[in-house]
Amino acid sequence: MRVVIAEDLVLLRDGLVSLLTAGGHTIVAAVGTGPDLLEALLEHRPDVAVVDVRMPPTQTDEGLRATIEARRTVPGLPVLILSQYVEQLYARELLADGGGGVGYLLKDRVFDTAQFLDAVERVAAGGTALDPEVVSRLITRGGSGTDRLTPRESEVLALMAEGRSNAAIAQRLVITERAVTKHTSNIFTKLDLPPSDDDNRRVLAVLAHLDA
Repeated sequence: MRVVIAEDLVLLRDGLVSLLTAGGHTIVAAVGTGPDLLEALLEHRPDVAVVDVRMPPTQTDEGLRATIEARRTVPGLPVLILSQYVEQLYARELLADGGGGVGYLLKDRVFDTAQFLDAVERVAAGGTALDPEVVSRLITRGGSGTDRLTPRESEVLALMAEGRSNAAIAQRLVITERAVTKHTSNIFTKLDLPPSDDDNRRVLAVLAHLDA
């Protein structure tokens, strides 16, 4: 895959370059500022971009803003956002256009190479990859019908929100896919969400409802 990396800390940027290159991917640009990121995204239109939220010149949410602007020009441009802290607002803004191909991970996850590369590849394929900590905080907020879910349904919902397929959920929870389908149906019923065959739209709908 062709990858754009945006990270202002040189050591971490170089580390991401090495990690993704070792994973068989091609780095088409590695930048350190928001404006450079936007230019790189529009010029290269990569298979996926790995982007730090806080970058120069403002050191606030420059990376996220450049990403959102680029996705307006290139709908569905796959982007995996990295952040040092859980920022629910960032997750919501990233998901707002409903275009798919988005991810939000805490930077610590980069040190788990397998998990990080899996998230990159899932986002590049048009899926969703949300950090388990972000999902946990969204679900803990409740107030959107989640209090009516059983413990098992809450587990299934959390894995759905991470972008897992029914097969992957079944494997993780050591249950059958048929059981996952049943739990999923119950979740949609309790949250007043219509079922959908589109896994990505299903995840986005669940997250939008939880974060309403």
